Amino acid sequence: MDQHNPSIRDEALALLRGGTTNRAVAELLNVPRGTIGWWLYQDRKRRGVQYEQPTDCPLCTGRGFDRVAYAYLLGLYLGDGHIISKPKQHHLSIFCGDTWPGLIDAAESAMHKVMPLPRTGRRQKDGCVEIKSYTKHWTCLFPQHGPGKKHERPIVLTSWQQEIVDAHPWDFVRGLIHSDVCRNMNWTTRMVGGVRKRYEYPRYWFTNVSDDIRQLYTDTLDKLGIEWKHCTRAGRKYNISVARRASVALMDAHVGPKY
Repeated sequence: MDQHNPSIRDEALALLRGGTTNRAVAELLNVPRGTIGWWLYQDRKRRGVQYEQPTDCPLCTGRGFDRVAYAYLLGLYLGDGHIISKPKQHHLSIFCGDTWPGLIDAAESAMHKVMPLPRTGRRQKDGCVEIKSYTKHWTCLFPQHGPGKKHERPIVLTSWQQEIVDAHPWDFVRGLIHSDVCRNMNWTTRMVGGVRKRYEYPRYWFTNVSDDIRQLYTDTLDKLGIEWKHCTRAGRKYNISVARRASVALMDAHVGPKY
């Protein structure tokens, strides 16, 4: 690291202090990235500068952000997401079935729209893909994060989150549906002219163990004029059904099929 001309080192530090990335400086000056990182570390240490990871967190910086994308991402997080927050590991993970590549792209796109700076990645798991975005600031945007499973702790929206959901309810519902809902064909039988006939109809079926998350879902459906009902299966009351023709049509128009 010491074989480089001091003038090259001074030029690199000037660029770094001006905000140029390590990678860009390394490529510009033809110096290994490890060397650039070491020079930067030594420079900060000598000047007594405490390094802070750059962030574009809306709550920490006060910048505007894509609230439509956030409403959708909030629904995904409450359904199939979690945050890992450890001293050296911070990331938001959303899990999507690998049979729905469009949803995988939509989830990653929403992360970028809400906070463009953090890097993202994908990891194939058994039957699903984990989409990850790396920054500890996701805990700022999702204060529902905490120890244990979601259904074992209260899930309550903050006032600013509720304002976003109220302004973009369909996007919030779409996120919940893309994580915890299936649209299937239900059936029943009816007597028609003295003959019992099978009758099929579409239904949106939402399942979540958390009472609070189900309440957020049904409260939003109420505001949208969607008729729903609780359905108990095998003694479990974790299911919300939307089966009325007009309500299903509304859901189809504003949510659309998984893809």
